[in-house]
Amino acid sequence: MSHWPLEFRAFFAYYNAICNKATGQLSRVDKEFIIVVTSWPTGAHTSWLSIVPGTGSPQRTQCSLTRSVLTVACEQTEVLLFDPISSKHIKTLSEAHEDCVNNIRFLDNRLFATCSDDTTIALWDLRKLNTKVCTLHGHTSWVKNIEYDTNTRLLVTSGFDGNVIIWDTNRCTEDGCPHKKFFHTRFLMRMRLTPDCSKMLISTSSGYLLILHDLDLTKSLEVGSYPILRARRTTSSSDLTTSGSSGPRVSGSPCHHSDSNSSSEKHMSRASQREGVSPRNSLEVLTPEVPGERDRGNCITSLQLHPKGWATLLRCSSNTDDQEWTCVYEFQEGAPVRPVSPRCSLRLTHYIEEANVGRGYIKELCFSPDGRMISSPHGYGIRLLGFDKQCSELIDCLPKEASPLRVIRSLYSHNDVVLTTKFSPTHCQIASGCLSGRVSLYQPKF
Repeated sequence: MSHWPLEFRAFFAYYNAICNKATGQLSRVDKEFIIVVTSWPTGAHTSWLSIVPGTGSPQRTQCSLTRSVLTVACEQTEVLLFDPISSKHIKTLSEAHEDCVNNIRFLDNRLFATCSDDTTIALWDLRKLNTKVCTLHGHTSWVKNIEYDTNTRLLVTSGFDGNVIIWDTNRCTEDGCPHKKFFHTRFLMRMRLTPDCSKMLISTSSGYLLILHDLDLTKSLEVGSYPILRARRTTSSSDLTTSGSSGPRVSGSPCHHSDSNSSSEKHMSRASQREGVSPRNSLEVLTPEVPGERDRGNCITSLQLHPKGWATLLRCSSNTDDQEWTCVYEFQEGAPVRPVSPRCSLRLTHYIEEANVGRGYIKELCFSPDGRMISSPHGYGIRLLGFDKQCSELIDCLPKEASPLRVIRSLYSHNDVVLTTKFSPTHCQIASGCLSGRVSLYQPKF
């Protein structure tokens, strides 16, 4: 089997061909796509899937040096490891944490981190899974996100305590890693770093999206120590000519500054204003536009980034939780930063309304490794979405006005609400996990 992404393009050429055939043998999608469905005891709810390349082989397993490891974070303190190619169960970390495991992040080919509702982060080594490398203490509430800067080897975590904490893995010992609080905001939901680690994006339950530009993780940002780049609503293409009329929402603002304009003028140097360059760690506060929700609040539950850093992918729900959307926002770079001209770095380009199934549960979506596709939980299955029917690159099909995402294929194999989905970065596979603890792997037949 050849590697990504050439094989994946052949994959879609193949299933587009079988979709057009009106034969009895090829009419059922499930027969062509599901190669294995692995069930786990009820109660081990999958809340996150991470498929990552692995060159190290865990002890006493059948995982080869060239294959990937599928890791599954479970609600009941467990982490499961699978070989996604053979679908064999590798190992269960039965007491990885003392509460629900929320996220898994590989730092390199052998070291990975897990975070939990028990307020801790644990570091693990694939070569010795019987014990943790170390446990990191610093958060005071549920830890939901883990990011990693490969250049500086800094681990970045965020939790429902509103804190973003930096951990120095260069000086890691059995007792933990040196750490410091980098940033704090109210209503924090998700945190992501762009692929080049030049920006940090934070989504909130109050509908705001925070962007820290020209990121410097070595500094701690206390309240009042960072410039504000004029909060405002993001624009679609149709709004560009009238964008000056829309302002920020005031109620529920995640920022603690009483006067963002004076703060911006105070902390931005005259040189940066004159040259139109953002100072380090400058904060932009946006209210992303959601179709049909211009005058209603919304909660940003899931946040992902395009693998090439071109766009951000959001799953938004209305305040009444009766509607959900998947939205793509293009990064608009080079916008001058002036106190009299609010910055707006994101533009809504594509969207689609999602099935309102499983209210109250967060559905994690993702980009494909080449950025051409989106896999999104949809009821008891997943939908593969594209920017057009040909699965073109985003930059090749940017619309003048926000346009609907195209449904390329729908895959249904679960008997409960799907909460998470992930593409393999190395093979032509997609994984999904549902509320009842079932993990499904999808792969085409050639």
